[in-house]
Amino acid sequence: MHWFYLLLSFGALLLAITTVHGWLLLLSLLAALGFFLAWIRGWYLDRIGGRQQNELAMIDPAELRRLRELAEARKREAAPASAPPQGPAPPAA
Repeated sequence: MHWFYLLLSFGALLLAITTVHGWLLLLSLLAALGFFLAWIRGWYLDRIGGRQQNELAMIDPAELRRLRELAEARKREAAPASAPPQGPAPPAA
């Protein structure tokens, strides 16, 4: 819902452009800047900063080692099956 701050910022900027009073111009420019900064902060938290690492979802080293060993075993099993069949060697003359 951080996009709402961007709309408020544009509204405050529009008010600043159309006003004839100096104090209202300053107030609306400050409001536009504040809403814009709030939008940037919300966008940042939504995209990058809001994600915290879940330590429970992380794999411990023992589990990672076991998974690597399983992957290597599968590679070793698949390697001879994908290699071309080798027939008996031709007789030496």
